[in-house]
Amino acid sequence: MKSLGWGSSQTLRPGKSGLSTTVIVPSSGSDAILGDPDTKTMSITFQLHATDGAARAGTLHTPHGDVPTPTFMPVATQASVKTVTPQELRDLGVALVMGNTYHLYLRPGVDLVRDMGGMSAFMGWDGPTITDSGGFQAYSLGRNARIDAQGLRFQSHIDGSIHLFTPEAVMSYKESLGADIIMPLDHCVAYTQDITASRQAMERTHEWLERCIQAHDGKGQSLFGIVQGSVFPDLRNESAAFVTARDLPGYAIGGLAVGEPKDMTYSTAARVAALLPQDRPRYLMGVGSPEDLVRCVALGVDMFDCALPTRVARNGALFTAHGRVNIDVAAYRGQRGPVDDGCDCYTCRHFTAGYLHHLFRARELLGLRLATIHNLRFIMRLMDRMRAAVMEGTFQAFASEFLASYRPADEDARMEQRARWLLTQGKE
Repeated sequence: MKSLGWGSSQTLRPGKSGLSTTVIVPSSGSDAILGDPDTKTMSITFQLHATDGAARAGTLHTPHGDVPTPTFMPVATQASVKTVTPQELRDLGVALVMGNTYHLYLRPGVDLVRDMGGMSAFMGWDGPTITDSGGFQAYSLGRNARIDAQGLRFQSHIDGSIHLFTPEAVMSYKESLGADIIMPLDHCVAYTQDITASRQAMERTHEWLERCIQAHDGKGQSLFGIVQGSVFPDLRNESAAFVTARDLPGYAIGGLAVGEPKDMTYSTAARVAALLPQDRPRYLMGVGSPEDLVRCVALGVDMFDCALPTRVARNGALFTAHGRVNIDVAAYRGQRGPVDDGCDCYTCRHFTAGYLHHLFRARELLGLRLATIHNLRFIMRLMDRMRAAVMEGTFQAFASEFLASYRPADEDARMEQRARWLLTQGKE
């Protein structure tokens, strides 16, 4: 089998002399420096169980339950993963969901969510939650947002009213939402911006991180740091050094999946992941296509979020072992058997591809639900299989086999679709 050039394999297994490792971030109740001079409390712990090359398998312990890593986090934009219930998420293997601070702030309002017990209780989800940073939201709002040293000023897509997100305000809003993991306000720019603009955004992200650390009360919520710097290696090096010096309980790679070519995504993610501490979870923001998940787990990333699996499902695009298919095309009319023979999801166990084709052609809402269930289960099974492969020391072989058979979306078409999608953001 052809080597992918991901480095040598070293699997760490409990019970094998010289190969056992458990790396634990200080648990709740222990003091950890989150930014001099204040001390805060870390509310999560991370255990690294095994590695295979750069790929990692671990467990993220949170106040609301454990999260096996690598993990994928579906996006519950408005405290709802579109078309599916929290119990269905559990049945699909989801352990951690993401809420959107911008949307929940505007509707129904963070105070209402707080008064109803926080995001988990509000949406009927009994597991861990995370809230986004706001940086990508500002990027996607385009002309309806303005960023300066004070913070993010934006126009509501609901009623046109003007609002200001400062780092301090965002920490307060996230406290009200009650997520286990919270992200600082950051500044994300297009990969086409020059190094001067990218440096300015990076330095602003650093300044805002310091302000978030000072404003964060540290009670029951873990604040991660975000590395920015666009696609410039020197900026990424500088940002990683600055952010990791704050000794936070986890670190994210921001500013990717914003329309750049895939090779830029992979090279930048590889550079940053290698600079992050081994004993903290590593989170690549906004990435969720199957081939990207496999390639980026291979680079040492533990956590991912993206609306793509659910969004494309609602448009009739379903994941299979051989790539994404469009279920509404004529070839699926009357087709017997599931859309993906190897899938164990409710959709594939009970319905034919021909029936799904009919639902989408007839614009029946059931089609959206069944497609979403399938895509989420496909992704969660993929994460489980990668974790198992790392634990067994067979990840590189698994990744090579998967990527050899999975046909990704055409790159030019993908970038065009991404640009069109960005125009709709802030409106869902």
